[in-house]
This record gives sequence, structure tokens and C-alpha cells, in this order.
Amino acid sequence: MTVKMSEKNDVPIAESPVDTEQGNGFIVPKQNALRRLIHRRNDLNELGRDMLQKSLQYDRAQLEADAVKVRWKLDLLVLPMMMTTYMLSFLDKQTLNYSNAYGLQQDTKMTGDNYSWVASALYFGWLCGAWPWNMLLQRVAIGKLVGGMLFVWGAVCMLQATVFNFSGFFAVRFFLGMLEACISPAWVILTSMLWTRKEQTLRSSIWLCTNGVSNILGALLAYASGVAGGLSIAQWKLIFLIVGALTFAWGFVILLYLPDGPHNAKMLTEYERVVAVWRVSNNQIGLKDATIRPYQIKEALLDGKCFLLWMTGMALGIVNGAVTNFMSAIIKGFNFDALRASLLQAPGGGFEIVSCILLGWFSQLPNMVGVSIMVGCLPGMAGLIGILTIGIEHRYALVAMCWLQNVVGSPIVLNWTVPGLNIAGHTKRSTVIGIYFVCYVVGNIIGPHLFLPREVPRYPTAIKGLLGTYCAVVVFQGLYVLWCWLDNRERDRLGLRAEAEEEQLEGFEDLTDKQNKHFRYKL
Repeated sequence: MTVKMSEKNDVPIAESPVDTEQGNGFIVPKQNALRRLIHRRNDLNELGRDMLQKSLQYDRAQLEADAVKVRWKLDLLVLPMMMTTYMLSFLDKQTLNYSNAYGLQQDTKMTGDNYSWVASALYFGWLCGAWPWNMLLQRVAIGKLVGGMLFVWGAVCMLQATVFNFSGFFAVRFFLGMLEACISPAWVILTSMLWTRKEQTLRSSIWLCTNGVSNILGALLAYASGVAGGLSIAQWKLIFLIVGALTFAWGFVILLYLPDGPHNAKMLTEYERVVAVWRVSNNQIGLKDATIRPYQIKEALLDGKCFLLWMTGMALGIVNGAVTNFMSAIIKGFNFDALRASLLQAPGGGFEIVSCILLGWFSQLPNMVGVSIMVGCLPGMAGLIGILTIGIEHRYALVAMCWLQNVVGSPIVLNWTVPGLNIAGHTKRSTVIGIYFVCYVVGNIIGPHLFLPREVPRYPTAIKGLLGTYCAVVVFQGLYVLWCWLDNRERDRLGLRAEAEEEQLEGFEDLTDKQNKHFRYKL
């Protein structure tokens, strides 16, 4: 498919007779359902370049003023859709943790470390889906894909209420993880398409802080399920059914209204879509190019900075897997009953919301993304030390130390944004993000197995292991920031700069961060 400019109105027109879909006065190729699923080329860089050139006919002061209005529209309309979707996806994952307090293991006849393996099953599924989803996301419309997946994973979440043994639970959790593996990379990519590099860390922190909201809602839901009487089904099954039904219903909203990028955002006028593309052109990464370029895969595999990102992702995954799946068990081990243990997890969600927003805002300051990630590790480290050292008679103090573990959500999402900020070249970025989430998922699989049943309630082996993991995150992130700073300094020393318009257009040529010498890494 090639696109050329109409001589009359400077609007790209399709040379192929295939169907087209209209957006912003530009023609976006549209293909049949089978090709959309298998062979669709969702190339937006050429379209984005044309829209950028169209924006240059307007006065820069006018564009800057209107860019503020466009940003507010995206913040008020698109960001809440991303927040709600991510909240539901995390709530789906957390259902196992909440159901565990109401006899799930006994009813399904789990013994020994069966529960740890069921907790890990979701991440085995995520591991299998991480790479394929990232390659698919480079080729298909993000909004349509995520909307369709909401229907599927909502149904699979409800299926958990039908299983009655370890093997059944393992299988359902595996497929749930495989399906939900699309959401995190999809949001990383969509955020990089709609917001500027300066804005991305805070917006990413905002949509991920809904993990905290889901912690609060999940704890309240679990508590309500626990006090509900006269039920014809087990209380732990009710949690799966409610969360799954909510997820399924939300799929209609996303399918109808979530944009695939700035080029077809329904809440923007045609002119505002042009402004939206102009806004993100300074990111120097373009919109999307579906062409798989092998040399970019090779560059990613030989880039030392990428390996530091992947190791950081694995370390953060270990911490997340531990916190997500064993918080209920840890609190219950401090001599609380099931109802109280569920309710006491809610304040931890508040800690995550506040920390994500504060560190997300802090990361917008010049050269503070890496520092924010390292600072975000400190509360969790302090909490782990507290769990090891505070006397068991001070059980509410120990619970407060558990709440501090929720702060890890902030460094996790800030680290997720780094590939979107610092990796240029669409094939390279897809490769880096794909491998990153594979590493992150491997960490999530490892995390729950640090907890040994004989070490209840303090789990000293797990706590010491997590402390070491936090230290590794700080070291890896520090080295990554230093490496990026040295690369930036060398490019500045060589005077590798160009005119603003030239640098903007370069972003739509699918150059990698190493090829584009005008590119600067965000520290």
C-alpha cells in the first residue's frame, strides 16, 4: 500500500482499490477482517509526516496554545479510559489473592506449594504472550485489540469460579495471563503516541496508580463477599464472577471510544488531530511503522543499555510477584482473621496511589526519571527491614511495613516508560519492550517462590531476597542513567543538532536512537 498527495487539497489518497477509513481528512488503509488479524500493516509514520507538514502552515504560537487544549482533552477523556482498563486488569490478577482468604485452597484441595504455582501460572501465560503481543501491537490498531481482549479475559476471569482442583486453576490462570499480557505494552506504546516525552512519566504513573485503586476496591469487595450471607456459591467464587462481569462490560466502552493514536481520536476535531501529531513530533520516535527491520532487532540485542533495562525489569518483577501474591498471607500471619486481613490491605492501595502521583510528578523535572525510580525503591526497602526487626506483638506496625511495599508500583511504571522515552526505531522498541516484559514476567514467576511455608509469618528468606533485589534495581538504574548521560554528552560535544523542523521530521523516518544523532536520551 502506498500513499500519495492529492494535487487539489494536499490530502493523501490511497493508490490501492481496497476499502479505506476516514480520519482527519486523511485516508487510512482499511482491510478485511482476516488481514487485519494476520497481515494488517498499521503504518502511521507516513500519515504522521503528512499531518506534521500540514501543521507547519499554522502559526507556532497558535499551535502551542491549541496544544494545551488538546492535552487537556486527552487527559480528561483518554486517560480515564486507560486508568479504568488497567485497574480492571490488575483487579483480575488480584482476585486470586483476595479469594485465598476465603477457603480457596481448601475447596480446591491445594496442598504444599500448589498455591504458589497457581499464583505463578498467570505469569507463565504472560511469559508466553509477552513477545507475540508486542510484535502484534506494532501491526494492529491498539484500541480495537484491547477492546476485544477485554471481552475475552473478562469471560476467562469468570471461569475461575468453575474450577475445582489445582490443575484446573493452573490452566485458567495461565490463559488469563496470556490474554492480559497485551495491556501493559499497549499502554506504554499508546502513551508514547499521545503525550510528549516530558508528559509521559506522569501519565503512565496515573494510569498505573489505579493498581492502588484496585487494591482498595478489591479489599472492600473481598470484605463484602466475606460478610455476605445466604449465598448459594462459595464466597471466593463470587469475587471472580463480579470482577469478570465488570471487565466484560467495560470492553464495549473501549472498543467504541479508545483511539488507536492521535490520528483517529474521536474526541478531537480534524484540526486538533493535526495539533496532536505536532505535539508528539518532538518525541522523535514517530507514530507507528509495521515494517519489521531485522537490523533493528540486532541493534537491540547488542545494545548494552537495553540489557540494563531488562535486568532492572526482572528485578522489579521479582518484587512485584512477591507483593501481589503474598500480601494477604503475610498480613494474615500476624494473627488477623480472614476478614480483617482483607480489609487491612486497602490502605496499601492508598500508599500506591500517592507514591505514583508524587514520583510521577517528580520525574517530570529535568533529568529526574532515573532518580525517581531509585528513590521509589527506598520505602519498600525500609518496610522489609521493619518486617524483619519489629516485634510480632506490634502487629499493626508490621502491617504498616507491608503497606510500604505497595510503593513499588511507582518505580515499576516509571521503568516501563523508559523504552518509550529512550528507544527509537519501531522494530527496536517493540523488541526491547517484548524482551523487557519477558524478563519482568520471569521475575514475577520467581517472586512467589521465595516464600517458604515453614517460615510463616516473617518469611526471612523472602524478605532478605527482596532486599537484595531492591539494591540490584538501584545499581542497574544508576548504571543506565550514567550510560545515557555519557552518550548525551558525547553528542553535545560533537555538536550534533539540527533545525527543529528537521528533527521533528526525522522522527517519522523510523531511525533508531543510535542512528539518529540528534536524539537525546531522557535521564
